[in-house]
Amino acid sequence: MPGFPIAAAADVAACPRNHHDLFVSQHDIKANRKPLEPRSNPMPPSPLSKSDFETLSHFRYQLRRFLRFSEEATHRHGITHLQYQLLLHTRGFPDREWATVSELAERLQAHHHGVVSLISRCEKLGLVQRQVGRNDRRAVEVHLTPKGNDVLNALAGQHRDELLKLQGIFRVPGADELDAGAGTGKR
Repeated sequence: MPGFPIAAAADVAACPRNHHDLFVSQHDIKANRKPLEPRSNPMPPSPLSKSDFETLSHFRYQLRRFLRFSEEATHRHGITHLQYQLLLHTRGFPDREWATVSELAERLQAHHHGVVSLISRCEKLGLVQRQVGRNDRRAVEVHLTPKGNDVLNALAGQHRDELLKLQGIFRVPGADELDAGAGTGKR
């Protein structure tokens, strides 16, 4: 491969293998060339107080509790939390009921090829289907199936209720709209 840094390839080859590093792109190698190199910051950060550490710790604890709730709820419905997030971001994409692979990759903060694999797993479960792009035939649109909508409706309702319980801990954007929808059956 022209321009591929040999030293970087040797570093990658020396790494222990697991399922996360089977696919390493040149972009990944360049991005991680010096991951611990400090970035220049014109102003040094102010020291944190004990209260700051307690606040950060409490936030991370509550965030982890919510994520654990999500993992358990999705598991009870026979899907993974990432599959739930894919369904949520597909249906929750602004102004339409579908999303492209690239849009989902951005929403999931994941690599394109990883999202393609996730979509394939969801497709095998009958949760989503792919369609050729309407405006750009090179793009792939991801749409929920009726089964995907049923699973998402059940899980999203549980997640909404759990988020509403956390209002005093997290600032939940749109909590008023979520709360209003809870009593009217809007899902």
